[in-house]
Amino acid sequence: MVTIMSHISDYFEQFNSSLTAGSQPSSQSHIVSSSTNKIPLTFYVFDFERYSDEMGTLRDLRTYMIQRWHNSFFYALAYLFLIYTGQIYMKNKPRFELRLWLAAWNTLLALFSIFGGMRVLPELIYAISRHGMKYSICNNSNAFGVVGFWTWAFCFSKLPELVDTVFIVLRKQPLIFLHWYHHASVLIYCWFSYQDYSSTGRWFCVLNYIVHGIMYSYYALRALKFRIPRWVSMIITMLQLTQMIVGCWVNLQAWQYKKNGEKCYVTEENLKKKINISKKLINLILNIKYGIG
Repeated sequence: MVTIMSHISDYFEQFNSSLTAGSQPSSQSHIVSSSTNKIPLTFYVFDFERYSDEMGTLRDLRTYMIQRWHNSFFYALAYLFLIYTGQIYMKNKPRFELRLWLAAWNTLLALFSIFGGMRVLPELIYAISRHGMKYSICNNSNAFGVVGFWTWAFCFSKLPELVDTVFIVLRKQPLIFLHWYHHASVLIYCWFSYQDYSSTGRWFCVLNYIVHGIMYSYYALRALKFRIPRWVSMIITMLQLTQMIVGCWVNLQAWQYKKNGEKCYVTEENLKKKINISKKLINLILNIKYGIG
């Protein structure tokens, strides 16, 4: 296992600068500057992953999320209002099937998550193997370059992911508290975290991309009426719980580093919010799935 990690790390070091090099907003004075080497020819970078003056749309979206992160509160409230009124509207109407649309939507999110995970996981492995656990938790060099793009995409994706609930409402399926609370709270937290480039985001992006890649693939197959063993659903639930438990651990580690006077590029306010949200979600999942809590 150590040998495999070493090989991955050696390979990744060849193009690490392409993952971390990029424009750095001057307004973010606490950002850690990373490698500024030229992008090696051994690693392909898609045009849409580059930060440049020519790509005004992506640059503007990134700036919008930083400067207007508080708009996520409005989106969350609008989301809650729409699903509430949507359920009232659908109460006396026949349900929509939308099976193929649902399968297509879940497939799209699955592919997005899988590809995103493939782009950010190597950087986490490199950070741990070459710089140690503390670096992976406290250094926010992942805010730049290719990984920086996928960090932004991860946070921004929490907005279109609200469409998940539209299918539940239109298909007149049970809408549980855990579902809409998770969508609304994670949207706000991710946008809040992105505006100050929280270093712990490195871990959350990787974990969420991986779990969502598996989860949405499962949902897509279910929508297409594939027969899937029950244990698969149980594994996905365990992965979701593991993601949140690891997230809590990462935040507690960051908290300890800061308490010891060490540099860690995440605010105490951010750590408190994430820990509280994770604890709430863990309790809800345990209560709903296993009757615990």
